[in-house]
Amino acid sequence: MIGLLTLTSIPTVTGVAFGVSEQRKSNQRKEDARRMVKFHIDAVCDGDTDDDRDVNGRRVVVRNDKVYLDDPDPRKRSVPSFTSLAFYIEYPELEETKHLDRGLGLPTYVSANPPLLNWIYADVDTHELKYGNRTQSVEHVVGPWNWTEDEKVIMLEESISFYAVEEGEGEWALYFDRDGDELSSVLEEQSMLDNAFVPVNLVRRIAEEPPAPTQQQKPPPQQQQQSQGQSSGSDRQNG
Repeated sequence: MIGLLTLTSIPTVTGVAFGVSEQRKSNQRKEDARRMVKFHIDAVCDGDTDDDRDVNGRRVVVRNDKVYLDDPDPRKRSVPSFTSLAFYIEYPELEETKHLDRGLGLPTYVSANPPLLNWIYADVDTHELKYGNRTQSVEHVVGPWNWTEDEKVIMLEESISFYAVEEGEGEWALYFDRDGDELSSVLEEQSMLDNAFVPVNLVRRIAEEPPAPTQQQKPPPQQQQQSQGQSSGSDRQNG
């Protein structure tokens, strides 16, 4: 009797397991879709110094293999830069780095024509944020990238500790405070302790999708009638 009950319960158990599996797949697809929504990245500073005010509201841009903060309006930038357009996706580990399990990477477009994607990463030695292909990035801090619970502030290795460092007059580069010492060690190594630097939150700004191309709209009915009337009058004149 027990054996019979066991056999008859197998289809039910299998069906439940299949349903749970499909639900998990569906949830994962939804999560992946949310993560792949493209966004710009803006710097938000809470301080009240001149440097804080200078950096606050700047946008993440990429140029010369590094990540900077600059004016959101490309026309107001002193140095031509490409506005970062990023999203989250699993980092494609090499066979020899799969054991690191670094999770989500942060790719960004670095050019529009042709469209080219690179990975944003923190240099393992200098802690500068840079970008490059897999070969250039794999040995550095490529992830896991994430967002805070409200899905607004960007995180790296579960930390939101990013700093803007003024490397030149008005030229603010992004760094990741991986050691939790406000960059003191890496800036000292680079003889940059006298450079201005401010903590920033990197905030996601969902990018507006360009409007889909539409067919040319027909003129309003009244305009159509006027156009037809003019055409008829012209036909009569020609006749």
